[in-house]
Amino acid sequence: MKKIIAVDGPAGAGKSTVSKIVAARLGYTYIDTGSMYRAVALKVLLTGKNVDDAIKDVDIKLDANGKIFLDGRDVTKEIRTPEVSRGASDVAKFGVVREKLTQLQREMAAQGKVIMDGRDIGTQVLPDADLKIFLTASVEERARRRFLELKEKNFAADFEQIKKEISLRDKQDSERKIAPLAQAEDAVLLDSTKLTIEEVVAEILRLAA
Repeated sequence: MKKIIAVDGPAGAGKSTVSKIVAARLGYTYIDTGSMYRAVALKVLLTGKNVDDAIKDVDIKLDANGKIFLDGRDVTKEIRTPEVSRGASDVAKFGVVREKLTQLQREMAAQGKVIMDGRDIGTQVLPDADLKIFLTASVEERARRRFLELKEKNFAADFEQIKKEISLRDKQDSERKIAPLAQAEDAVLLDSTKLTIEEVVAEILRLAA
């Protein structure tokens, strides 16, 4: 069984959902790196500080239940708003943010038996991971999933606007100078457009065996 699994891919591909399930099935620790960038974005929004100042004393922790704490406060729900989602992509462009969070993520993974998802796990954070997955889906399908997720949480949602935002985020994540979104050479490409969650989980478990 692979001890460290890295799952990368664009926004809305289902990384968090399937990684949580795989972690539970294997008895692994799940680390959602995207939530860490969201937490930094939330701190910037709440404090009005610039990114360089906000990252200096930021304290981010994830517990075994998937909750995320920012400076000692549970912000699990707050970081899922559309505003914070947009901010996460912005703060991820800063080298000082990526350096700090990459260090934290490597420390978390050092214990082993970890599945970590994000944009640059297999290429930058954990280049020696035992198994690397690049999980993707069409823009249309990812927008549909995000639309339904927002509606379920009673957020205002416009499908065409969501599709535009996802396309823009893909462009920003892929073209940023620092740790861009990219498939690692030794990663397995897994397109979830026409797959159910359970089918994706089953394939990752097969690859991890």
